[in-house]
Amino acid sequence: MPAWALLPASFEGPCGSQGVVLRFAKAEPVGHGRNIVLSRRLMSAFALAASLGLMCDAAPAQDYLKFPDWSGQWFRTYSGNPRYDQTKPIRKQEAPLKPEYQARFEASVQDQDAGGHGLDPGYSCLPQGMPRMMSGVSPFEFLFAPSITHMLFERTEFSPRRIYTDGRDWPKTEQTWFPGYSIGKWLDTDGDGRYDTLEIETRRVRGPRVWDQSGMPMADDDEGIIKERMYLDRNDPGILRVEMTTIDNSLTRPWTVLKAFRRQANVWWSEDNCIEGQAHVTIGKEVYFRSADGTIMPMKKDQPPPDLKYFKRPQN
Repeated sequence: MPAWALLPASFEGPCGSQGVVLRFAKAEPVGHGRNIVLSRRLMSAFALAASLGLMCDAAPAQDYLKFPDWSGQWFRTYSGNPRYDQTKPIRKQEAPLKPEYQARFEASVQDQDAGGHGLDPGYSCLPQGMPRMMSGVSPFEFLFAPSITHMLFERTEFSPRRIYTDGRDWPKTEQTWFPGYSIGKWLDTDGDGRYDTLEIETRRVRGPRVWDQSGMPMADDDEGIIKERMYLDRNDPGILRVEMTTIDNSLTRPWTVLKAFRRQANVWWSEDNCIEGQAHVTIGKEVYFRSADGTIMPMKKDQPPPDLKYFKRPQN
């Protein structure tokens, strides 16, 4: 008798949203022998259900085997300040800025040279957002699932990147996010049955946005688009390549660069809390520094003191 005929009632499956489902009909025992036959059929049915359950578990496992090995901790491959174009030093990125944004950039550099922060809001622990968060500011790791890829960062003010790979369309929303809203697509470029490349497009990035620590500004709107193509180096699986193109209204043309991140040999995750050591105080348009004794001190030479009009001054 075939195994399927041993089921005492209906069978649903083998796999679905509820896995293996067996429905047993109510049986009225007739004599001792009838009970023995029923018990044997039940045991056969449970054995079949267990084997089919393994089949269901194997299906998701096969899905995960399609993903590349991007495990571990990734960090930038170069020293110095993180920057959009890794091949050029900060302040000398040669970005194709429109004249008005070039003027703002130069003013930011002058303010920093005088002791200020320029246009860079990073001192306040404001999330740096895209594309700056992909300039190697913080170590990161990947978490894969069939419908979404997460990128988690060591810096606690960095929200995780959620890259949706389920074929969805862009949402109709006015909401913005510092890491933006990302839709991706996995590719098997060499036809070996395993994904090797992730293409991503990111939109709806929240401002204020700058390219790097120099305060080089991005557009004031949220119309920017960042396109990425991620893959492992063909000769060194310890190197992650990221081709990035940013389309932004601060630029005269799209800006394309190639980034590289190295898989760290010794993985150690720290708790990098920006706010924990934050000693800057912003009052109006001025930024001051909180000294060790808890008092406010200037950041720049001849910086005006804060306005104390809401405080009662002692009478002489």
